[in-house]
Amino acid sequence: MIPLMKNPFLQASETKERLARFIATTNRFSMGPECRKFERAFAGYQGAKDAVLFNSGGSANLAMFQTLVNLGLLSRGDRVGFSSLTWSTNVMPLFQLGLEPVPVDCSTATLNVMSKDLEARLEETDLAALFITNAMGFAGDLGEIKKICDEREILLVEDNCEALGTVLPEGKAGSFGEMTSFSFFIAHHMSTIEGGMVCTDDQDLAEMLRIVRANGWDRNLTAAQQRKWRKKYNVDSEFDAKYTFYDLGYNMRPTEITGFMGSCQMDFLDETVEARERNYDLLAAVSSENPDLRDLDRSNIDVLSSFAFPVLCKTPDLRQSYLAQFAGAGVEIRPMIAGNIQNQPFYKKHSSRNYELPGTQQVDECGFYCGNYPELTEADLEVLASCLEKY
Repeated sequence: MIPLMKNPFLQASETKERLARFIATTNRFSMGPECRKFERAFAGYQGAKDAVLFNSGGSANLAMFQTLVNLGLLSRGDRVGFSSLTWSTNVMPLFQLGLEPVPVDCSTATLNVMSKDLEARLEETDLAALFITNAMGFAGDLGEIKKICDEREILLVEDNCEALGTVLPEGKAGSFGEMTSFSFFIAHHMSTIEGGMVCTDDQDLAEMLRIVRANGWDRNLTAAQQRKWRKKYNVDSEFDAKYTFYDLGYNMRPTEITGFMGSCQMDFLDETVEARERNYDLLAAVSSENPDLRDLDRSNIDVLSSFAFPVLCKTPDLRQSYLAQFAGAGVEIRPMIAGNIQNQPFYKKHSSRNYELPGTQQVDECGFYCGNYPELTEADLEVLASCLEKY
């Protein structure tokens, strides 16, 4: 069988040995210096001024929007656009915080929201923010999308959980929004077992993210930031400050194991991005020869950090045939993320409006994906290539 992933970590044997030594020698496991070390390294890799580590990518998404609400940048009832081909925890925080989710259609050519899709939605409704998902390692024309958001004073927030390492001519995916989330769940580009990160260049956002992450208190802020908050609320006792809570928050703190694992995995990140792109290009060359399948457009991308290998058939019936072909060859497959999110039970329960999303619906009905990772052998790739040949 060819699973979605073979190893939980990059360079698994070396990583496990390093993790075992760390556990055997450290006396601290709650969030501390290893987490901060990983934050600094990841911010440097992404080209961001700051990074805040969380216990999961889903927590990172919720924390970003709680941060915007806490700072008054978004208010209950504000309309927030989002990529309609996405994951559940990209939409759930919008419902949970009393915001109005507005889906934006995705292109069948890129699997992502393009500027024309955003402009089409803006003809119908204004948006206070746009939460864009860079799906499957691909991305839309983020430079143009950012221009539209800047001109319309729309807060742009990115989910780059599936596109870590992807590079566009204008910069790295995940560097266009006011904040961007990343996930380090197993089977992503790098794994800390569970874990997530938010990158930002805005220090007010980074400060509030740290307040949101840890119950609403100031314990993880700098001394200068702590003085600011304590002065604002007349907290003049260090004793009282330990249990003073300044705004709405959660316990989303990672462990030192998360931080240590993140630093270890970053040593191998460039290598895995190269391998994933190489695998993708090999399989895409086979797929492009099959008239049953749609080619995906990566012309707007300089480096494609492929999350998985997406297959988009031309009809739902063809998808059924290729699902059987992959499954029969022992290849583990999955739907294209959560498909058209409007079809999900939670969405139907909490939203009273449905939008026309023809591109996303086609991806939902005609698409699926299989794994792509550095451990795929030549024999594995031959099996995957054979599954992509005309049925």
